Amino acid sequence: MGQNIQDHRFTDADFLEFEARVRAETALLEQWFAEDAFSSAFSSSGREAGFELEAWLIDRRHQAPAPVIDAFLERLQDPLIVPELARFNLELNSTPVALSGRPFSRLHDELEQTLAHCQAAATKLNTQVGTIGILPTVRPDHLVPAQMTPRPRYRALNEQILRLRDGEPIRLEIEGERPVYIEQPDVMLESAATSFQIHLKISAAESARVFNASKLLAALSVAIGANSPYLFGRELWCETRIPLFEQAVSVGDSPLRERVGFGIRYAEQSVMECFRSNSARYPVLLPHLMDEPIEQLAHLRLHNGTIWRWNRPLIGFDVDPSGQQQPHLRMEHRVVAAGPSSIDNIANAAFYCGAVQALATERSPPEQGLAFNQARINFYLAARYGLNAEIPWYGGRARMPIHQLIRHQMLPKARRGLRALGIDHDEIDEWLGVIEARARTRRTGAAWQRAWVAKHGLDVAALTEAYLAHQATGKPAHEWTLD
Repeated sequence: MGQNIQDHRFTDADFLEFEARVRAETALLEQWFAEDAFSSAFSSSGREAGFELEAWLIDRRHQAPAPVIDAFLERLQDPLIVPELARFNLELNSTPVALSGRPFSRLHDELEQTLAHCQAAATKLNTQVGTIGILPTVRPDHLVPAQMTPRPRYRALNEQILRLRDGEPIRLEIEGERPVYIEQPDVMLESAATSFQIHLKISAAESARVFNASKLLAALSVAIGANSPYLFGRELWCETRIPLFEQAVSVGDSPLRERVGFGIRYAEQSVMECFRSNSARYPVLLPHLMDEPIEQLAHLRLHNGTIWRWNRPLIGFDVDPSGQQQPHLRMEHRVVAAGPSSIDNIANAAFYCGAVQALATERSPPEQGLAFNQARINFYLAARYGLNAEIPWYGGRARMPIHQLIRHQMLPKARRGLRALGIDHDEIDEWLGVIEARARTRRTGAAWQRAWVAKHGLDVAALTEAYLAHQATGKPAHEWTLD
């Protein structure tokens, strides 16, 4: 969940003081990494995972975005459900679970309960909650400042991104059969992209390996979880959310300073390199000064929260048995779209957790066998062409379609990774079985949407209605019919 702020007006002195505090907190974090200060939290609680799931509030009559977030949250009264940039978006947060036994079933059960609670509150407002990367019915006239959630954080983000652009409008240009090109005077385009963000607690010592493995896996994750083929009534990428989000908050001055992106290299020693880069390369967007002890890293964490790497390290805090706060380190894998069903979302998490564990513990680091630039190219090919994208893989193997790469190479590794974590065998079979079936049938959420349109025509309201009807069954996307 993003940190809230209380104001959107800042002075030059605010920026200077905030930057000084980020530098001081970065120096402290550097010391924590050197001492592996996260190890005690890691060893006491074990490997843990959780997620954030972004969702849409949708009008039941027209299947359009429903800007009723404040009334919805008032009825809901759940601290794990928070607003997002637009009045028609929300974010569901899970309770972290230890990765042993049957963790994915626990995450699934909690998600189902949370969604049921949300649907009950939404029904009273004649709306429903839907999880889909880009809602087919969203139009440019939905993405206007009047639909921005009235929170100082969002207003400040909008103002500061436009300040860095010297007032230049944001330009969105995405290739496809009918390309999209529009100019937008604000950041509201970002609210059209919703994701499923997987969180994995790690130690400082292993953070470089996990970070690099996450970069390699980004292509596979974005392809197997693709669920955003349409934007403004046009068929674009399998995962159009990727270029949409990158361009929606572009500051435009330098590729090295872009707020969303794949990155420029692998980590060498640890993800401390990311936090150094934050301080050195990225202009501050939200210089909100807080009366917090330096050990809370409040300014560093707020600044990190305005740099949306597709794989992003995060600092958080646990409370130990004595009531003391203990810092922890997480990897956030942000590349997956909000999925067609709870089963699909949790299967995506199981695949990532198993695969990243396997790659990060291989004797020879796999990132040494695939150049960083190729990993980056793989990611964008996968976002555009989904499971049919053909990419090279580490170890010098020939190019192959991603659906084959997942089935024949990465699923066996993911199984080994989950077994090494202590996941029950039937749990592994259940959740990775969903990934295997999706890869075998090549029926992702994006593929289902395209197949439905091929049969019925591009009626975005009817497509959304059919999608939500299938979503309500709870079945994974590879079992959906085209009715």
